[in-house]
Amino acid sequence: MALYEHTVMTRQDISAQQAEALNDTIKAIIEAGGGSVAKIEYWGLRNLTYRVKKNRKAHYSLLAIDTPPAAMAEVERQLGINEDVLRWLTVRVEELDLELSPLLARRERERERERDRAPRADEVEAV
Repeated sequence: MALYEHTVMTRQDISAQQAEALNDTIKAIIEAGGGSVAKIEYWGLRNLTYRVKKNRKAHYSLLAIDTPPAAMAEVERQLGINEDVLRWLTVRVEELDLELSPLLARRERERERERDRAPRADEVEAV
């Protein structure tokens, strides 16, 4: 089986739940084809550098996939039919990176900093 990193951009006017449902659909197609999805990251609604099919924003998702090439071809065929999908990119890799992507790792570090800065309830009452 081959290893892939697959990124999907979906229209801005669908909900986050619909974007994640598309990820579940991709996972189902991969598993039906005899592969597996090692990681799914939903990056959220992000600004685009330029308009894509009249959209200024898009929902981004990243999937780490281990599957036969035929199953990946079926995923790409299905994405081509889906009107909610703006773009996708599939890259064959030597090994899957299962760590958090730099985007999500930065968000996690920012959340930790905010938690460290926020006063605790017992400190607020003491003042």
